[in-house]
Amino acid sequence: MEISYTDYVVVGGGVAGLRAAVTLSEGGEVTVLTKDALREGATEYAQGGVAVALNEDDTPAAHRDDTLEAGAGYCNPEAVEVLVHEGPARVEELIAWGAEFDRKGGKLNFTREGAHHRDRVLHAGGDATGREIERTLVARIRGRRRVRRLPHHYTLGLVVEGGRCLGVWLVDQATGRERLLLARAVVLATGGVGQLYRYTSNPAVATGDGIAMAHRAGAALRDLEFIQFHPTALRLDGAPAFLVSEAVRGEGAHLVNERGERFMARYHPEGELAPRDVVARAIYREMEAQGGRPVLLDCRHLGAEFLPRRFPTIFQACLRHGIDMRRQPIPVAPAAHFIMGGVVTDLEGATTLPGLYACGEVACTGVHGANRLASNSLLEGLVFGHRAGRAILEAELPPPLLRDPGFYEPPPPLPGIDYLARQERAREIMWTYAGIHRTAEGLRTADRLLAELELPFDRYPADRLVAETGNALTVSRLIVQAALARRESLGSHYRADTAAERA
Repeated sequence: MEISYTDYVVVGGGVAGLRAAVTLSEGGEVTVLTKDALREGATEYAQGGVAVALNEDDTPAAHRDDTLEAGAGYCNPEAVEVLVHEGPARVEELIAWGAEFDRKGGKLNFTREGAHHRDRVLHAGGDATGREIERTLVARIRGRRRVRRLPHHYTLGLVVEGGRCLGVWLVDQATGRERLLLARAVVLATGGVGQLYRYTSNPAVATGDGIAMAHRAGAALRDLEFIQFHPTALRLDGAPAFLVSEAVRGEGAHLVNERGERFMARYHPEGELAPRDVVARAIYREMEAQGGRPVLLDCRHLGAEFLPRRFPTIFQACLRHGIDMRRQPIPVAPAAHFIMGGVVTDLEGATTLPGLYACGEVACTGVHGANRLASNSLLEGLVFGHRAGRAILEAELPPPLLRDPGFYEPPPPLPGIDYLARQERAREIMWTYAGIHRTAEGLRTADRLLAELELPFDRYPADRLVAETGNALTVSRLIVQAALARRESLGSHYRADTAAERA
């Protein structure tokens, strides 16, 4: 098999991976691998904004308190301190690099979202914040000769020998050519797991690849049971579960049931601006009471001129599906959105496997606890992506030395397996038994059904569909097993059976 070398490999092209690449390029050659186009990831679709304590009446301490409260007391306090204190510098840095956030009267325009008690969320283009941050970072690395970008290169696994990660095993999807790319360090920045569920706000690339690769390589994982279900995704027959940002409720939109009743006050004193896990469960219960049909997000009172100006992306997406949010409530329901757990790292991005680092959604520093605070994910990518890159450079890691490349020769694919059908069946199982409401009986059923779908490979053939299917099935079972092990409800993890026991 062909072997090539670089100084540092970054797997993933979202905010965390790109921010790591910017820092790493100060010390060597960086190769950024993405399995799709460079800008096809969750960052590109992030509407809500980036939370940062830069407003004159805000403080990092206040941001910390809101993060800890939303995380249901389960956050790593040290990670939260890093996030809120280093976040302002990372955002100011972006602005200096050309990021154009929305302004009002010449000043940065801060807004409020669920579970925040101050106006601290910055937006760009109304509801295209992730796209603007990614544009800025892509422009930054384009100007650096040491950063090489390889889109449409699928990472099949990690190269591990002698207890150290030495690189990645990948396939060029355009040619089918496989090779080993060896490096001093590998940074996983592969994003989340939303595509493991029937309904998700995540793009098609969010199949849990990084978590699965790290698991196979022996790196520690934790907190996989904590899946955040965004409360308000568009729910129409035949339409994708397009995210209707938390910012819409932050501007004053109301959630109502089929009878036209606002219901959130019955579930939480902060109503529509309660933490996401609370709002998602409330909507779930209201939907159960009305035969599974979605609830409605009513924005009409916010003004016909305001809505398309403030939320241009959401407005146009709704129009494409026949909904004019100026005149009609939007049918919404929860959708899988973010995983708080992942590959265990320290505050510098180091995993338990030497040579392997992780940052962004794939990583678990404990910063989000059991439930992520709205708009903290982009900030996490900026802060911990930079920290991972800096730590790798300071470590002065040796070049890789691989003694047995033959181990990575791929097996042939097996005929007669419908991989897409297995993925779809697994999504249904996860949504039904490992979704918003969970029970021991349902989780055990999910584990048994998922086991029947698993693929008979120790290493995957050099085929993206096969590997993605295997990764998705592996991580689905890990989530189910983690959810089964945690009997108590906490944050986004709700065990309906043990909740009934305590009632």
